Amino acid sequence: MVSVLLDWRESLPHPDERVEYEFWTNSNDECGPKCDMQMDFVKSFRGTAQVLEQKGYTQFTPHYITWYCPEAFVVSKQCKSQCINHGRYCAPDPEQDFSKGYDGKDVVVQNLHQVCVFKVANDSGKPWLWWDYVHDFAIRCPMKEKNYRVNFCLYIFLYLAFTGLDLGKIDKCIGDPEADEENPILKAEQDAQIGHGKRGDVTILPTLVVNNRQYRGKLDKGAVLKAICSGFEETTEPAICLSDDVQTNECLENHGGCWFDKANNVTACKDTFRGRVCECPIVKGVKFAGDGYTNCEASGIGRCEINNGGCWKDTKDGKTISACSHEESKGCKCPVGFTGDGVKSCEGKQAASSVGWSFMWVIFFGLVFAGVGAYAVYKYRLRSYMDSEIRAIMAQYMPLDSQEGANQQHVAHAGDDI
Repeated sequence: MVSVLLDWRESLPHPDERVEYEFWTNSNDECGPKCDMQMDFVKSFRGTAQVLEQKGYTQFTPHYITWYCPEAFVVSKQCKSQCINHGRYCAPDPEQDFSKGYDGKDVVVQNLHQVCVFKVANDSGKPWLWWDYVHDFAIRCPMKEKNYRVNFCLYIFLYLAFTGLDLGKIDKCIGDPEADEENPILKAEQDAQIGHGKRGDVTILPTLVVNNRQYRGKLDKGAVLKAICSGFEETTEPAICLSDDVQTNECLENHGGCWFDKANNVTACKDTFRGRVCECPIVKGVKFAGDGYTNCEASGIGRCEINNGGCWKDTKDGKTISACSHEESKGCKCPVGFTGDGVKSCEGKQAASSVGWSFMWVIFFGLVFAGVGAYAVYKYRLRSYMDSEIRAIMAQYMPLDSQEGANQQHVAHAGDDI
């Protein structure tokens, strides 16, 4: 027994952050193992597909294969039972027996109904509802319970009422299967079957097309998810593509050989679906720049907040001096008065700053003391001057008082003589 492992990581185009994929199927549930395989896939992949679609990672489109009846046989019993719109759109009889059970045209009508459900849901911004409808229809309206026709399955109307999809728009999309005219929806499905570019024609059911490449692998959840994940541009794949069930994280061992900052526990290794890439990271809004393998440096605004931008800094007496400047987007430069490479050392400014500040304080206090002394001398000289002036004034008046006293004594003696 030979086991072959298909690696889709480089086989599919991966141009951007969104994957476009198609699933070619049909609504027939009585075609044996192929039909069972299709429904098993829808059941298992439905939840994953809806999450990828809702978050904008993928753009999914379902398709249904139809054939046409040769013009010479349009009026034959076989074409009438297998085709609608006068032989334009046909499907094989489910039981391969034209005398019993459902006919091929019943399958075509249900295929058309499912396409129109998707179209209306997609127009309403909810394309993922198709997965719920197809999944539940297969369970609630199987052929073996005679509920397959649209008009016989009550679930269809309940589902459409619950989801809010417009039944009138769906009916308009379906049109008249008995009319001798083209149905634009089914005509588009037939045109889409024809290959274009590197895709090739779609002739096998079921067929999965990822980024315009036909997938040739096992139709199960794990294998299909790997194929879809391989369609994302590197570093843009969703988290589900990086789970252990899908791929191996190469950054776990020695950081994938990429740059690593042990002090801040930051690495340039980025895990992707195709393997690791060495890309300088963004940490706390700060972009690191470098080759990602041997060097990554913080750059831009805020770089000094991450390990001081890789620059020198020193703290003394509560004062921090740094060679990292917020005004520069990169590089380290010692502050004014310092000398050094700015990365490992900067010298000169600390001691000079200390001496300079001490000298400034000495001058300041010296000026204060000189001012106080000068003020004291000024007050002393002013007071001395005022005292001398007062004495001079008083000296001028003191003799007049003594002279007046002598004259009074002389007058008194003269009176005595009389």
